[in-house]
Amino acid sequence: MFKSLMNALKVKELRNKILFTICMLGVIRLGSAIPVPGMNVSVFQNWFKNLTESDSFGFMDRFTGGSFENMSILALNITPYITSSIIIQLLTIAIPKFEEWQRDGEDGRKKLTALTRYVTVALALIESIAMAIGFYRNTGFLTEQSIFLVIQIVAALTAGSAFLMWIGERITDNGVGNGISIVLTINILSRMPSDLKALYEQFVNGKAIARGVVSAIIILAVIVAMVVLVVLLNGAERRIPVQYAKKIQGRKTYGGNRSEIPLKVNTAGVMPIIFAMSLFQFPIIISQLVGYNGTGFWGKFIAYLNQSNWCNPNHWNYSLGLVVYILLLIFFAYFYTSITFNPLEIADNMKKQGGFIPGIRPGKPTSDYLTSILNYIIFIGACGLTIIGVLPIFFNGVFGASVSFGGTSLIIVVSVILETIKQIESQMLVRNYKGFLED
Repeated sequence: MFKSLMNALKVKELRNKILFTICMLGVIRLGSAIPVPGMNVSVFQNWFKNLTESDSFGFMDRFTGGSFENMSILALNITPYITSSIIIQLLTIAIPKFEEWQRDGEDGRKKLTALTRYVTVALALIESIAMAIGFYRNTGFLTEQSIFLVIQIVAALTAGSAFLMWIGERITDNGVGNGISIVLTINILSRMPSDLKALYEQFVNGKAIARGVVSAIIILAVIVAMVVLVVLLNGAERRIPVQYAKKIQGRKTYGGNRSEIPLKVNTAGVMPIIFAMSLFQFPIIISQLVGYNGTGFWGKFIAYLNQSNWCNPNHWNYSLGLVVYILLLIFFAYFYTSITFNPLEIADNMKKQGGFIPGIRPGKPTSDYLTSILNYIIFIGACGLTIIGVLPIFFNGVFGASVSFGGTSLIIVVSVILETIKQIESQMLVRNYKGFLED
């Protein structure tokens, strides 16, 4: 990885792209320190600290890189764009026009991208209005109770989210890697030093030398093991061989070559964790925003949804929420794969091109075979995803080791880094081919 990066820096074109990406990331971190006008940041941080102790807004804080905690102009961060992308992707299955755009090639993708931008701004506007109204109702959050100030906050938060979306697209066009993914990754990475410091203060600092060393070794081993598991899960795939029939036209023979269909074990990526956690966190966030602290049925329901209560030795009954969470992970792994990978379409395309899987007849038998293989590897991927997602929750519940780089964050960071390195290597390979042709 480091060798590829060093070689890329020797190429002027790639070096400029890398420097451009770094500059844009610097702008993002600078914007994360600029507070929203009219906010009493210290009052908000004290309120936010009490909430994150119960992990109500912890999921949101992980993806904003501290911007939400500091209530900066980038507090909404890139999350409206992610939500918008998921909504548009799901709607392509339900709305024929969107599905037609998706198949239209570059023009269709441009239309879907433009629609995603509009939905992003609309979601950011809705979220910022809800937050601004909440700040207005809570005494002390604003420097003055003014409607004009509320409008300023809405404008600042919406513009900040749109600005981050613009930066992400500029990185994709002029930098290296997928801009939106890189923005999300830098936010997650920015929280890791403080989390490592918190682990050190909690388990190593002030302890007996032997206990401190053992604790440090265990923490390091768990982090390394999770990173290795994420790398293996991200790169694992099942390759289905495909044979193409020979065609004779005149005196020439065409076809007859072999290829493969790579089926990733973790086909759905990190989306099942995001879907499941969002579903669990939504009722908690709504309850916190409306100020509900009841102890009735709804309060009990919220306690089961709160992952800080899971794996707690004093309240094992709340771990029932963890069981439901695991079932949702597996369900969403199958659900998301079903809308992104169509075995019937793959089988039809293979049949039209004269391809077949050795030992399997073209058409429906091929589709059934791909479905059976896909169901098998999705389950393996879901199990691996469950281990990565649940392990940090277990250590948080049993040992109180709460960190932001949990399963979701690690999968995102590792996947983005690996994909960015692959893109750099592919660009270098293309450049070498160009140089060879020019010579």
